Amino acid sequence: MPKLSISEAAYLLGVSTDTLRRWEKEGKITSTRTEGGHRRYDLTDILKDKEDEGLTILYARVRSRPQIKDLDRQIAVLETYAEIKGWKNCKTIKDIGSGVNYRKKGLNKLLSILVEGQATRLVLTTKDRLLRFGSELVFSICELYGVEVVILNKDPDSSSEEELVKDVLEIITVFSAKLHSMRSRQNVKSLQENLNKLAQIEE
Repeated sequence: MPKLSISEAAYLLGVSTDTLRRWEKEGKITSTRTEGGHRRYDLTDILKDKEDEGLTILYARVRSRPQIKDLDRQIAVLETYAEIKGWKNCKTIKDIGSGVNYRKKGLNKLLSILVEGQATRLVLTTKDRLLRFGSELVFSICELYGVEVVILNKDPDSSSEEELVKDVLEIITVFSAKLHSMRSRQNVKSLQENLNKLAQIEE
């Protein structure tokens, strides 16, 4: 049976060579070594692993409903990429909400799938589609459960940059409201103290 190099095996499985090395270390796949110490993989084992591959999660997000066309575009890109890679067992999860909102329905569903060990791969168009701040924490969960993260575009697009501005403004608004509330309470307390002092003087 033909033997494949690590790059050939990784291409056939649709994963990186680092992922393949990690799988071998975890005992998920085996290889033989050439006299020069290079890995060689059995084609039969590779095809079997390809048939038995786990779930691939395709995650897409936009900030608001007026961006629904962009959401459809993201999903189309993700599904086309998965088809090209030959990933048959795919699940698309979509969200509409701010990148600083950690309570989105789709995101919570994604996290549940990850911690239950059901997924082997997470695919995003860009890193910030997941979360604006804190995506590294989700990536750490993926690493813990052996889930490969695939990011199609390493650089944020113009729409992502526009969302960043809106998300930062949202954070500023929230903190400004909290600060205003704190100052209001302080003002009420100060007023009450002054009234008490005035009452004592009058007595």
